[in-house]
Amino acid sequence: MGKNGLIGVIRRIQRFPVKSMGSDILDTAELHWNGLAGDRQYAFVKTNDRGRFPYLTGRDLPDLLLYRARYLKPEDPKTSTLVVHSPKGGEYDIDDPALCRELSEAAGEPVHLMQLGRGHFDSAVISLVSTTTTGRLAQAHGGDIDLQRFRINLLIEPADAESWERDWLDKRVAIGNREVRLRTDRPIERCVMITLDPQTAQRTPAIMKTVARQFANQIGIYGTVEQPGTIGLGDGIRFSD
Repeated sequence: MGKNGLIGVIRRIQRFPVKSMGSDILDTAELHWNGLAGDRQYAFVKTNDRGRFPYLTGRDLPDLLLYRARYLKPEDPKTSTLVVHSPKGGEYDIDDPALCRELSEAAGEPVHLMQLGRGHFDSAVISLVSTTTTGRLAQAHGGDIDLQRFRINLLIEPADAESWERDWLDKRVAIGNREVRLRTDRPIERCVMITLDPQTAQRTPAIMKTVARQFANQIGIYGTVEQPGTIGLGDGIRFSD
């Protein structure tokens, strides 16, 4: 722990406007009860899938990670137009039927767009990881592993270079001077999505083996928002009562 009870500083804030597509990097963000404003608000769903998880994701279509979605008014994702840049070179409004056709063709089955105000989350609404986890992963794997593979909202640089996110579990933390508060709940169980390179969509199965064997298949932690507000890069994080 650093001076004045500081446990870390926010070094990256990112949201994923469309489930399984690329990230949207932010300097500041509104953190609501249901996570970062605009995070995972949209998803493409396999039309004929009647199962419990009908989403089209990188597990089905790795190239989905190479699509980039951005709000034209990033400060107001609730009302903003969302545009998607395709790795094939086109740019579409999120509800353009041509985008659905492109994804359906790539997936080999019909898909359709779904918007959900509370967000298309697999489990919890906010996720954190520490910069020091990079070193732990590299040592265990015998080479660097990009933390972007884990699609986490907040990257935290710990005040103590020996600490990482697991040290913050089951705590309440305050962010910055804005009284934003989170409860850190549990580690994040990982799936084959982490084997996909976020820049190329190429698979590296050995990464899954490293995380499963050396980290009990858990990287990053989930949180629950207890007091919403604005967060920004450089905000300090402290334990809270």
